[in-house]
Amino acid sequence: MIEIRNLYKRYHNHHGSPWVLEDVSLTIPDGVSVGLLGRNGAGKTTLLRLIGGMDTPDRGEIVRESRVSWPIGLAGGFQGSMTGRQNVKFVARIHGADEEIDAIIEEVETFADIGDAFDEPVKTYSTGMRSRLAFGLSLAFDFDVYLSDEATAVGDRGFKQKARQAFEARIGKASLIMVSHGEGVLREFCQAGIVLEKGSARWYDDIEMAIAAYHEATDGRPPKVPVVPETHEEAKQVLADANLDFAEAKAAFEAAGDDPAREAEDDTLRWRLEEAREAMLDARRHVQRLRPQPPEKTPPRKTHHKKRRS
Repeated sequence: MIEIRNLYKRYHNHHGSPWVLEDVSLTIPDGVSVGLLGRNGAGKTTLLRLIGGMDTPDRGEIVRESRVSWPIGLAGGFQGSMTGRQNVKFVARIHGADEEIDAIIEEVETFADIGDAFDEPVKTYSTGMRSRLAFGLSLAFDFDVYLSDEATAVGDRGFKQKARQAFEARIGKASLIMVSHGEGVLREFCQAGIVLEKGSARWYDDIEMAIAAYHEATDGRPPKVPVVPETHEEAKQVLADANLDFAEAKAAFEAAGDDPAREAEDDTLRWRLEEAREAMLDARRHVQRLRPQPPEKTPPRKTHHKKRRS
């Protein structure tokens, strides 16, 4: 269980210091995977860092009665002058895994799949390479709760699939607290949700309720519940609708990019675009799954001709 008690957090700057999180109190039960939702700047990453112990609150406290990972997807904790291999070894020693260091290094190197860069200084890495290294390092340890900040959005298509499979393998053994702009990802992995808005946080026992509350707070648009087709014809119609929704979302996102006043809408439009992309990809998978299989060709029957007697 993770208990958040009267939590306050802000970052001081010359523009003034509004509270990012103000008097937040929540209890996250054991074994429940939770999605964090909120517009840009609502405090999702901040809350994740606080839960993981990477940052400290200005007031209040967080009580952890379980082993909690650092946020997967955030790669700011590496020592830039050290190589990926050296960073992994250092973290393994901090966690008291001296006897398992070689196995952990091999596991992280294989999972991150960054080639020779594993033995280059981390400061030379791209953002994606850092995130892949952080992802692999987090999964090399057994935690009760894994924290994920857009971890399934890291890397190419193959790595994204690997990330999803890694999460699926941990469901039932551990829980997740995750930030993602893909509603399909939240629906797939999370049972409950927390919506952050104007410094406050509200708990929802059902992730669908959380997604609906997020939309109500931002764009007033009810979320589309995924349709699972049962026939190939239904799947093709779902795909056609999904393609249309994606085209409209992409056009709105690109059009707003030319508007200097776009900042207030940026998060809403990005959410809509990511949601439409997820729905389109899911629809394509349904079409492939329900595609009629061609009938098996029956081999021609052999006919036996009697030999004529001479």
